[in-house]
Amino acid sequence: MLWACVLLPQLALDAVLRRRPDPQAPLALVEGPAQLRTLHAVNAAAAAAGLAPGMRLVAAHALLRDFAMVEHEEAAEARVQRFLAAWAYRHSSLVSAQWPGCLLLEVRGSFGLLGPWPRIEARLRGELEALGFRHRIALASTPRAARVFAGLRDGLAIPHAATMATQLDRVPVRRACLPDGLGTRLQRMGIADLRMLRGMPRDALRRRFGLLLLEHLDRLYGQADDPLELYQPPDHFEARVELGYEVESHTALLFPLRRLIGDLCTFLSIRDGGVQRFVLRLEHERTPSMATGQGTAGRGNAHTDVDVGLLAAEREPAMLFELARSRLERVRIPAPVVAMRLLARQLPPFVPASRDLFDTRHQQQLPWPQLRERLRARLGDEAVYRVAPDGDPRPERAWRRMQGDEAKIAPAPARPARPAWLLPQPIPLRGAVHIVSGPERLESGWWDDADARRDYYVLETAQGQRAWAFAPPGEQGGWMLHGWFG
Repeated sequence: MLWACVLLPQLALDAVLRRRPDPQAPLALVEGPAQLRTLHAVNAAAAAAGLAPGMRLVAAHALLRDFAMVEHEEAAEARVQRFLAAWAYRHSSLVSAQWPGCLLLEVRGSFGLLGPWPRIEARLRGELEALGFRHRIALASTPRAARVFAGLRDGLAIPHAATMATQLDRVPVRRACLPDGLGTRLQRMGIADLRMLRGMPRDALRRRFGLLLLEHLDRLYGQADDPLELYQPPDHFEARVELGYEVESHTALLFPLRRLIGDLCTFLSIRDGGVQRFVLRLEHERTPSMATGQGTAGRGNAHTDVDVGLLAAEREPAMLFELARSRLERVRIPAPVVAMRLLARQLPPFVPASRDLFDTRHQQQLPWPQLRERLRARLGDEAVYRVAPDGDPRPERAWRRMQGDEAKIAPAPARPARPAWLLPQPIPLRGAVHIVSGPERLESGWWDDADARRDYYVLETAQGQRAWAFAPPGEQGGWMLHGWFG
């Protein structure tokens, strides 16, 4: 096996920055009790002003008056790591997020599909940059060695076991990811690198430091199996963006919405699936006027749900964003929004639309499924529908609306030509006309108190238009226009 380690040195910070409209503005993650707030991580702008991890919040405000603060949550960091594990699953079937701040992928099994390691590495880096995560990548024969090499030098690749052992012997013990922080203790005892550590009697190491150290060394050098906790992708998607400020307009919600949709589509591509329905949940701070609001979400918050439904499974980011934006813009925001959550539990398989090899469609034209969903989002679900023939011979009742694409439409009964444009209600037809064909007698409706007895004709007007009109049975006058032929 060959293991690639993706080290994420600023995972928590990057997870926050990628969801902010201005990631270049000074920002710090803070933690600790209210009286002893400290900085967990800072971005480049805050570091340039003198802020550093571990600094007290009071001292940080003395150096920089205004900077954004976000609460650091280990649970949120773990969720982001699981999301990246799902992203890595598209490149390998063996992925582990066992250790905080890094991902492990077995890549030898992907060479046949994705190409050699340099091509896979370039692909990993490109996608991580697009997702907004800084990273270091290394390759080795064992997962623990790949993790150590990623911390030493970005891009280091040592696929051969013998060469890997030689390189590991030179690694300082404090940088060998030893368990329980043993690296620092061993260094203080005068043990400089792993070669010196391995040269010591194993019984003495076991008595002094425990069996865990020896197991780590054996797995590091590939002398024992390393049973990793492998990632299994979930069957649903859920993500949340904490806005950090109160939002009252739809426009300010579009940036976090785009990020959430992008993450959803990344997840769908991993599963090779699509989404047919998802919910945007706008979370509000609870106010007295919202005591009977639309539900609760989180601790003491009310929320507004925006349902986004599609007739068929889709996973195109631009299309899903436009649909979600259209639905969102039609919703009245009852109170300032403090967070946005996206929940998708209906994730059916994605079946791409069939296309001809030599597709003649113009680049600017939308495929019909995307156009249909955009119209539904703009005009409402009931405004776009299919038309199916019905058994009633009366023209105004000879068809019915159908929603969805699943049901099959039976062929229409054999009838004479019908106009493409049928008027909602017949209206009088004035002026001189010429009879082209007819009559076609229609007698129906005796069972529902809407009796119809008409003789239909195809008429040509003085302007050359072809009309479909009827008159009382046996008469040729007093025309009532019911439709136009194209």
